[in-house]
Amino acid sequence: MITIGELARYVGVSTKTIRVYHDKGLLPEPPRDESGYRRYSAQDLVDLVKVRTLAEAGLPLATIARLSAGSPAELQDAASAAVTELTARIERLTATLSRLQRLAAGNSPFLPPEVEQHLLRLHDLGFSDRWVALERDLWILTFATYPDTARRYFADQSEAQNDPELRRLYLEYDHAHDLDPADPALADLADRIVTASLARYPTTDLNEPPDDLATLPQLVQSSINESSPAWKRLDTLIRHGLRTRR
Repeated sequence: MITIGELARYVGVSTKTIRVYHDKGLLPEPPRDESGYRRYSAQDLVDLVKVRTLAEAGLPLATIARLSAGSPAELQDAASAAVTELTARIERLTATLSRLQRLAAGNSPFLPPEVEQHLLRLHDLGFSDRWVALERDLWILTFATYPDTARRYFADQSEAQNDPELRRLYLEYDHAHDLDPADPALADLADRIVTASLARYPTTDLNEPPDDLATLPQLVQSSINESSPAWKRLDTLIRHGLRTRR
């Protein structure tokens, strides 16, 4: 018969750990001797080795008591389930680590790197800080809700802004922010945007967004319109032009 301290040294755990195992019912608590000390047998030593081994293997403490006394098949099934759960957890942690590493390197956690590069380039092309901030928020919204569709739309917009004529229209749209809604320049700009849109998308009904976007375009456009009465007027003119010229 040995004391709890001797038991702990034999197995390589602390006495506190043994008491935790007692509290959780993983290891039977032996009676005390006449001096008031717990005395452990060789069987207790074997049982503690089993409990420690299963705990270090990562099995849930709640199942260890049953598994240490169960059949090899039960232990194998439990280990397989634990492997599956741990693998999934590792994958989640790996993804989290990757995001943290990108953040630590100064990269945006909200958008793909190519989108951030595109937004930085807009400043060099003459777009206002207001426009760049608006685009960033809208791309965050789009990539968060429909990432696959967002990538297609982003590729299309990047290509459009590489076209000098289309880029000029985007810039004029940006700079129209502070115009009076009744300014005739808006009607001229809207007409040129409609012409360019119909030329670029001759077979696409621009008034009918694809099903996978649902109400997202309306949400995006309403956000744009709320920031400027001139932009709201411009949107109305463009929609009217698309309807009447198709």
